Amino acid sequence: MKPGYTKSMKTAVSIPDEIFHAAEALARRGRKSRSKLFSDALQEYVARHSPDAVTEAMDKVCEQATGEDYDFAAAAARRVLTRSEW
Repeated sequence: MKPGYTKSMKTAVSIPDEIFHAAEALARRGRKSRSKLFSDALQEYVARHSPDAVTEAMDKVCEQATGEDYDFAAAAARRVLTRSEW
């Protein structure tokens, strides 16, 4: 396998017609294949719904925060945590 390439898996899925047509139009506007559009969309969905990925992203942001940024982030985190059910 060439460097930078990953193995692909073919699959068939059923989606509503209106989503299919909207995706077709988006792929054309973005000048990418439908497969690439669906792959990108699924990759983004998985990343957004992966608790570990979300935690890692938040950790990176917190590591880079200093000064006023840190104070803001800390205050925002306190507000969120006080409203969260544990």
